[in-house]
Amino acid sequence: MTFAKWVFTLGGVWGVLIIAPMFALERVIAAQTQPFSHPDSYYGFLASTLAWQIGYLVIGRDPARYRPFMLIGASGKLVFVGACWLLYLQGRIPISVPAVASPDLLLAVLFVAAWFGTRPKAQNLT
Repeated sequence: MTFAKWVFTLGGVWGVLIIAPMFALERVIAAQTQPFSHPDSYYGFLASTLAWQIGYLVIGRDPARYRPFMLIGASGKLVFVGACWLLYLQGRIPISVPAVASPDLLLAVLFVAAWFGTRPKAQNLT
């Protein structure tokens, strides 16, 4: 259980450190790419991603209780990394984007390993 606590806590802290500063970097990112035609999508992505980082921190506090959410978190990371690489292969984004996203692949593998190593919490049937 200690492994799951560490994995999800570190995953959540890492995510907060990566995502939170992006709320102040819209102009910098837009200057490197192009102005956002849908800033609502940019901030919506950041907000929902930041919420998941907080969710990872919650899972890290009691992995057995929140075990059903572990695979959902892993799948989100896999889909994001996969989408970044697909967009790069289509020539739609620079290599820096999937390169920065790729550590999430390791986190996805660790989340799945934590899921396998965590016993479900016994349910109180009374």
